[in-house]
Amino acid sequence: MFLFTVTKPRLRQAGALALCAVCLAGTITAAVHFADDSVTASAAVSEQTVIETTQDIATYFTGYGFEVDLATAAVDKVKIPKQWDDSFAAFNQVVEESGLTLEGHKGKTVEKWTALCPALSDGEDDTYCVLLVYKTKPVGAYLLAKPSGEVTGLVSAAQQNAADAETAASADVTADALPDDTAQTSAEVVDESAFPTE
Repeated sequence: MFLFTVTKPRLRQAGALALCAVCLAGTITAAVHFADDSVTASAAVSEQTVIETTQDIATYFTGYGFEVDLATAAVDKVKIPKQWDDSFAAFNQVVEESGLTLEGHKGKTVEKWTALCPALSDGEDDTYCVLLVYKTKPVGAYLLAKPSGEVTGLVSAAQQNAADAETAASADVTADALPDDTAQTSAEVVDESAFPTE
């Protein structure tokens, strides 16, 4: 805790501003430092998670920044192949983005939990969050696009969502910064087109 006494109002204000600047700099430094590690940290915590209910699935994907529609949640049983071809090895690399691997589960039957991700779905092209579970422990996670069947890793999808949100935010700022006379000019052009031509 900081304690200082200053009798002159200007010095007191300057001291308060300096203290605020130090706190703000510390906050920004911490945010920058931990921003890149947040997805990795949630993955490490998720490995200890026990998956027994659909709420556990929602909690798991929320750690990566994905909201799921629990009304669409479903569970199936799938068998991890004993022998992997190149395509399944590539699939496992996508799964490894979440800090998990199917390597130790060859030939085993796992539960495949799926739930719709509404933020990444539009009705024609839907994206599902998929979690593979073996004996209540997550062993694989990824996003599945339907009907294309494209599989995406959680970390790269989360990073893409963050980049898209940043782009959208900067586009909003740019649109807000346009002068008001731009709208008037457009309206004048529209009005002129209504005049009859000779």
